[in-house]
Amino acid sequence: MRSGEFPFASGRRVTREVMVGRVGVGGANPIRVQSMITCDTMDTEASIAQTMELAAVGCEIVRITAPTVKDAANLEHIVRGLRERGCDVPIVADIHFKPEAAMEAARWVEKVRINPGNYADSKKFKIVEYTDEQYAAELERIRERFTPLVRLSRERGIAMRIGTNHGSLSDRIMNRYGDTPLGMVESALEFARIARDLDYHAFVFSMKSSNPKVMINAYRLLAARLAEEGADWNYPIHLGVTEAGEGEDARIKSAIGIGSLLHDGIGDTIRVSLTEDSVHEIPVARALAEIAGHAVAAATLPNEETPQAERLPYNPFEYERRGSKTIECGGVRLGGEELIRVVVRQSSFDKVAHKLDRLGDYQPEIVFEKAGIVEIDPRDEAAVERLNQLATPVFVTVRDDVPMPVITAFRLLAARVAPHHPILLKDVFLGHPERREAKRNAVEGPRDETVQATPRDPSTALGMTAAGNFLQTLLTAATNVGSLLCDGIGDAVLIRGEEAPGQALRLSYNILQAAGSRIFKTDYVACPSCGRTLFNLQTTTARIKAATSHLKGVKIAIMGCIVNGPGEMADADFGYVGGAPGKVNLYVGKTAVKFNIPEADAVDRLQDLIREHGKWVEPAGGAVLV
Repeated sequence: MRSGEFPFASGRRVTREVMVGRVGVGGANPIRVQSMITCDTMDTEASIAQTMELAAVGCEIVRITAPTVKDAANLEHIVRGLRERGCDVPIVADIHFKPEAAMEAARWVEKVRINPGNYADSKKFKIVEYTDEQYAAELERIRERFTPLVRLSRERGIAMRIGTNHGSLSDRIMNRYGDTPLGMVESALEFARIARDLDYHAFVFSMKSSNPKVMINAYRLLAARLAEEGADWNYPIHLGVTEAGEGEDARIKSAIGIGSLLHDGIGDTIRVSLTEDSVHEIPVARALAEIAGHAVAAATLPNEETPQAERLPYNPFEYERRGSKTIECGGVRLGGEELIRVVVRQSSFDKVAHKLDRLGDYQPEIVFEKAGIVEIDPRDEAAVERLNQLATPVFVTVRDDVPMPVITAFRLLAARVAPHHPILLKDVFLGHPERREAKRNAVEGPRDETVQATPRDPSTALGMTAAGNFLQTLLTAATNVGSLLCDGIGDAVLIRGEEAPGQALRLSYNILQAAGSRIFKTDYVACPSCGRTLFNLQTTTARIKAATSHLKGVKIAIMGCIVNGPGEMADADFGYVGGAPGKVNLYVGKTAVKFNIPEADAVDRLQDLIREHGKWVEPAGGAVLV
């Protein structure tokens, strides 16, 4: 497995090419960017207009939901209208529940996405102990339902995505494998084996979840399983964090999940799922692909710097926090089972010291210069040995002049330094010459446009707040720090790519929240809008946040329909799910408890439900982060 076998010198996973219309995915192609339109599929003109808007901003593949045979049939008119207008972007039909809709859609589009969890199954949350014979009979039933689509796709020369969602695993999979990354992988492989038996190979995989840790582990396990199956199982992989939500939090969560895997060389096409207009997804996805391109190119170091035999400093398939010991820095405890702390430079602390009472939860906890932090080059064996001879734990980090990507350097540090030493994570390295040159170029432009330094760290090229691009800073920090946190590495974080101290503090805490490392505010799981959505997700999400954002540590899921809703409820305390047009069902965990509530009353009823379960508090005066 590439991400487990080469955590210090990754290269992009080698795959076959799968053609989606005119667009090649995998092979030698760049990472492809996709999105999905949000209007009703039966509205032909709106579907054409939204698709063309996406193509105009750089979307390379567009997905359209086909919830019924009637919707699937209208794809003929949408595709024809696009081609008549000169738009040749490939169209993907998104299928859930209805094989008949898939068969109709496959007549008109370049690719069909099916979800193994509901293509031939309806989820009932039933507990059934399957014997091997019963399980085999279920697989045969699936083969009968799936084979016609595979044959039609092969005949027409179109592609397919076998896309597992954590929130919609079948009862069969749940009862044998549980709600686990292994269950997600096995669900997809069952369908892939049927396709291969029919000599159909134009498919890609996906393993999507709203939880970045689950997503990362599932994709790594998928890559490992495909490698075990054999060299001809080299199918491309589509990445996405589903139900990421909106705004800064959604961009951070997407960067953690997608960015981490791209850094490991896993992923050939990506979709960033935002509860916003779809055109806003494309700049985020393109930036993540660019960051990953720099990281993968930089991660393969010369042989003498690449410890191929080094032990893995983390479990690639299951989250486990690195077992450091607790120490105290300026009255704050860190390491061990303590909270992951937020560190700032003295200069940043001085800028906010007069308004700490207005920072609310975004507090600086440790000042770097006063923490006695030991900075080392993890390649320096003598320095590592001196550190490891210390019986008393010390606070350690990577030196700024180490010419390695951030993730690579900290993984190497965690592998070589004794585990009792707590580690401080940095989002960027500021000290080496390439970083300084890139930062100067971002402000002034290069002195000689014919010769420019090639950055070895994605943060070198893309993390410059001096260029005024906070999105790039945010994505770089979330990718570097967030992915390491999901590896279980890190006892404190220091964000320096963002120079505004208040904004850097907010970014630090939001990365910890999105990685599930430190929950300090309300957590929202919100799906992107699509043609299945039964209410306006953007306005509804805003109303729910306005009513509940003061509930620290409460997780609320906002789902436009039931495709993933019930499954994703398992990760949330409460759920707000579209049940019918204008009607909402409310959930506690994955159990629906209130049905067919008029949409106008649903937010108030959600608040009542939170009160009933003892998790409501009255809002106090909010803090303002300046």
